[in-house]
Amino acid sequence: MKTKPVNAVQSKWIKTKLLLRNASIKPFIPDTRKFNKGNLEQMIHSYGMIYVKPERGTYGNGVIRAERGERQGFKYQYEEKVRHFDTFEAFHKSLAKKTGGRSYLIQKGIHLLKHNRRRFDIRVMVQLSPKGIWEATGIIGRLGHPQKIVTNYHSGGKPMAIETLLSSHLTSHRLGMLTEELNRLGTRMAAHMQKTYPRIRQIGVDVGLDRSLTPWIIEVNMNPDPYIFNQLKDKSMYRKVMRYRRFSMKK
Repeated sequence: MKTKPVNAVQSKWIKTKLLLRNASIKPFIPDTRKFNKGNLEQMIHSYGMIYVKPERGTYGNGVIRAERGERQGFKYQYEEKVRHFDTFEAFHKSLAKKTGGRSYLIQKGIHLLKHNRRRFDIRVMVQLSPKGIWEATGIIGRLGHPQKIVTNYHSGGKPMAIETLLSSHLTSHRLGMLTEELNRLGTRMAAHMQKTYPRIRQIGVDVGLDRSLTPWIIEVNMNPDPYIFNQLKDKSMYRKVMRYRRFSMKK
């Protein structure tokens, strides 16, 4: 069987379809569909809030947050600018122009937990150990820029310890249980993806927690940035991530 190269996994759509084939991972994946007028109309009315994102892209570039008004109308935010529309037709027309004919996806919106009124999500780093076992080597929170909809470091997000971000939302015992759950989910995802892409050595799983503390897989990065872990005061996680990374680069 021909081995698929790792760089073939740039498509969020391909990664989503791959993960949906695993029954234990599928419940954590928000409804995700191709961007078109029919899907946009159905999803904005079903969920009230959605994200429109490029099928291929990094650092949160091009991501749009769209919402339906409580009474009527629609709006979307791109970077720091918010636009309002009275009708669905005008709303769709503007979004279609913004996507410029490129391939975009629509994802059910997750109302992320907040810290100091700023949204945050969690990055779980999963790496192949020197013994050839998938291991969750790092977990870090990403606090979004106050005026932006994405949490990426390159878009003004701030890497922070999850203990700080979640301290007002759950107890230390519950935090430990949640961390274990996310680590198990991450390693399951890596093992599942490795069956199709045998050459992968690491993945970064972006997880959003909603108000009921349910974890949702927002995205999987096949070339995750290890250096965000260096932003933490405790460097032990960063050292482990880099040690595993150096080992995998020798392979």
